Amino acid sequence: MGLDLIFVRAFFVLILSLCAFLLHPAQVSPWVSTLGGLVLGGGIIYFEIRLEKVSLTRLIGAAVGSILGIAGAFLMSLVVEKALPGQPILPVCLLLWMTYVGLVVGARKGDMLNLAALGGVFGGEKSSQKSFKILDTSVIIDGRIADIAETGFLDGVLVIPQFVLRELQLVADSADSMKRNRGRRGLDILQRIQKMTHLAVQIVEEDFPNVREVDMKLIELAKIYDCKVVTNDFNLNKVAQLHGVEVLNINELANSLKPIVLPGETMRVFILKEGKEYNQGVAYLDDGTMVVVDNAKRLISKTIDITVTSVLQTTAGKMIFGKYDERLHGAGTAGHERPVRKAEPLPIAGVAAEKTTIES
Repeated sequence: MGLDLIFVRAFFVLILSLCAFLLHPAQVSPWVSTLGGLVLGGGIIYFEIRLEKVSLTRLIGAAVGSILGIAGAFLMSLVVEKALPGQPILPVCLLLWMTYVGLVVGARKGDMLNLAALGGVFGGEKSSQKSFKILDTSVIIDGRIADIAETGFLDGVLVIPQFVLRELQLVADSADSMKRNRGRRGLDILQRIQKMTHLAVQIVEEDFPNVREVDMKLIELAKIYDCKVVTNDFNLNKVAQLHGVEVLNINELANSLKPIVLPGETMRVFILKEGKEYNQGVAYLDDGTMVVVDNAKRLISKTIDITVTSVLQTTAGKMIFGKYDERLHGAGTAGHERPVRKAEPLPIAGVAAEKTTIES
């Protein structure tokens, strides 16, 4: 916030306090009026600061709702005056009530407005709605969304539908202990995300009673808000794409962040278990990528250097194939036994030498 804006606000509060001191309305003491002016000015400044964070669609919705509320209150007050004459307090209370209801309801429903369709100066409002991201139940329970949010790679507003919260609560109250733990983990993840100061979390009440499946409700809500769905559900990903809804898949993000390995490169792995094929060993990288190693069956529970032969991309992720080459391991290599090789017969004066065993 610039110094000029601070100066303008301070000047406004000063002028308001000075006017209250000179005029001292309601026949009260000038100093009490000055204090009232300071409080009123501070309240107006606070309201103005809060108003800066409200989107244009909400402002328009609140304005339209207030106008409709005032118009409805005026028509209803005419009826009240005819039915109950001599009760001036009733039209005033009716006006305040209808204006408040119109303001709140209009602001909540204002997010449904699509100002981008009007073009012109309203075209930029679509980009702000694009920053909305709806979280699905599976990605909340998964928990990695909180780690991604902490790194700062997520921006905008994270939208939590009320029907997703209900589903989480049902899972957390399940009789199955595993489901119950998963549901409670999801609720803990939501609390963790809400505490992040750089993120805005918004819970929306919109529901679709005619739609039974939660996945379809998410898609319909994304269409209304014109925003993206964050999930790690493969089926929801495909269905949302068919409906023209953009999806951010956590699993696809994790696969894209796995290290790139090219054939011919050397890497060090820990052989964990025996492979399916003959003389194969299986290892795993830190990110869970499976590494299938030829000639490594006898090296289970050892760390070895292998040469990458090929990389296979599957729907579940990447698979790396490599082979163990004894020539990569010289004497004193840590993590495995020194290999043994047999020497070839050496011709000495036309006589074949006996085969000897040499430790390399």
